Amino acid sequence: MTAVLLDRKPGYAILTLNRPQRLNALNAEMMSALCAALREIDQDGECAAVVVTGAGRGFCSGLDLSVLSQPNGMASLGVSGGNDIQRAFERFSKPVIMAINGIAATGGFELALMGDVLLGCEHTRFVDTHARVGIAPGWGLSQRLARIIGPSRAKEAHFTGNFISAQQASDWGIVSRLVASGDLLEEAEQVARDIHEADARIIKTVKHMVQSGLAVSLAEGLDMEYELSTAINAGVQSEMVASRRADLQARGRRQLN
Repeated sequence: MTAVLLDRKPGYAILTLNRPQRLNALNAEMMSALCAALREIDQDGECAAVVVTGAGRGFCSGLDLSVLSQPNGMASLGVSGGNDIQRAFERFSKPVIMAINGIAATGGFELALMGDVLLGCEHTRFVDTHARVGIAPGWGLSQRLARIIGPSRAKEAHFTGNFISAQQASDWGIVSRLVASGDLLEEAEQVARDIHEADARIIKTVKHMVQSGLAVSLAEGLDMEYELSTAINAGVQSEMVASRRADLQARGRRQLN
């Protein structure tokens, strides 16, 4: 069975974690395949975005801890180099839409937060069991979650290992919105199609602005935005903007009707 399915669509791609019998637990094969697919998609000029989801009833249950029974333990997962999914997502220059179709647990929670846009459904659940199983988070969960939901909620999630329901995830801003499970993938694909219609240069620049800005102070972020926008906007001609105006106005009318 192929660990990660790559489905190319006009203007975007879908990556499906494909170990449904293990709730898409991450093993070395899946991590290597996921990183390789991201590198391939990033080099594809026709692909504007990627949707990531899980096969079956779960999104990702985290690292496959059955490897702990192997002689090399955690080292056998090889979570470095070509298998380092955190670095792979950090280097990926295009938007990532996470369609969280079920449980996103521990390492799967960390994986979900590597996305740019998270969509959930009634089956979406998040949980951090690092403290329960005795393994410290290493893919950014201790840093990202508190920035999204605040330190008190994040610490409660980390310390207790209690589930975060779909509604809580929506109320707290972990997911941007909830849709019916039957519509989840189509809704994520629609976001990807909308991105494909936009200016790829600006999408890439804004993604970099947001990610870099979160790592510095507001003043530093504003300076960085000014420098980047000045450089990229210097080449913009009025006719370039005018050529997009009619399409933009028509799109606005469609959305309002």
